[in-house]
Amino acid sequence: MRTAFAALLLCLASGAVAQSPGRLYDQEEIGELLYGVRQELAEIPEVGWNAYVLDHETGNSIFARADLYRAAGDGDQSLGKERLAMVQFLNRIYLNDLSIGDTLVLPTHLGLDPRAYAPFPRRYEGAAEFDKLFIIDKGVQAWAAYENGDLERWGLVNTGAIDSQTPAGRYNFNWKELDRISTLSPPGERWRMRWVFNFYHERGIHVHQYRMPIGEPASHGCVRLITDDAKWIYDWAEPWRTTAGTGARGLASANGRVLEQGTTVLVLGDGEEPVDGPPARFEWNGDKPSLRVVDLPAHPYEVPPGTDQQRTFDRKRRQAAATS
Repeated sequence: MRTAFAALLLCLASGAVAQSPGRLYDQEEIGELLYGVRQELAEIPEVGWNAYVLDHETGNSIFARADLYRAAGDGDQSLGKERLAMVQFLNRIYLNDLSIGDTLVLPTHLGLDPRAYAPFPRRYEGAAEFDKLFIIDKGVQAWAAYENGDLERWGLVNTGAIDSQTPAGRYNFNWKELDRISTLSPPGERWRMRWVFNFYHERGIHVHQYRMPIGEPASHGCVRLITDDAKWIYDWAEPWRTTAGTGARGLASANGRVLEQGTTVLVLGDGEEPVDGPPARFEWNGDKPSLRVVDLPAHPYEVPPGTDQQRTFDRKRRQAAATS
C-alpha cells in the first residue's frame, strides 16, 4: 500500500490548519486506503484512542519519527509506515512533516477494516428493518451505508457550500445515470458528473463522482464522492420504480408516477457544516482524545421528509399501519 498521501497535508491533531485553497483529495489513494482491508463486522475489535507526542532524547525529529515507525511496525520501520497510513489520513498530517512536540492521535489497533475507524456507529438498531439505508452527515463530511442496521461501508463527501447547502431531511434514491453534464455548467464549460444517483428530483440534487477539495463543503448542492465510492453506491443502492420504468432508465423514469421508492437517504448535520477548514475528526476531554461519531436518530423515519414523495409514502405507511 502506498503511504505518501501528499494530498492530505492539512492539520495536526492539535487542530492547527494550514490553509490550502484548492487542494484536492487524491481519490485513487483514498480508495486504496479505505477499502484495502475487509473483515467480518463482528470480528473487528473495539478501538480506543491515545494522544502521542513526538519526542526523542536527542531532540531530533528524524529519530523521533523512526521510533514511531518502529513501534507501529513491531520493529520494522517500513511496516510501521504502512500501518500508519490510516493514522496519517485521520490526523490529516503527512508523517514526514511531524516535528518534535507535535501531537498525533493513535488508535489502539492498527491495520483493521476501515469501519473500525468510521465516524458512524457500527450498529444502527433503529435501521434494523431497512435492507439498505444511506446516510450523509454534513457535520463530519462523510457518508455511511447500512444493511439491516449493520455498517457496510463509509467514505468521504463534499456537500453544498455555504451559499448552496445540501438540504437536510429524508429522501430516497430515484434515478441514476452513468454520465451526466451538470445543468449548472457555465457558458463554454461542461461540468461532467459520473455515476450519478439522484435523491431530490425536483431540485436536481444527486450523489456523484467529482473532484473533491479536502474536507470542506464545496458543491452547488449535490454531494461529491470519490470514484470508488460513486461506483459502489451506483451499484449498491436501489432506484425508484415508476409507471415509466425503473430509475435505471435515468431521467426518463421521472415521467411516471412513483410506485416503489428507492433506498432511503438521510441527510443529517444541518447547521454543523465546517466553515473554517475540514471537520474535526476527534473530540478531546482534557488530553484524552476520542473519535467523533455521528449521533443518529432513534429511527430513520424521525428525520423530517424532504419532498412530497416522502410525505406521500409516509401517509401511505400510516394508513397501512392503521388498517393492519
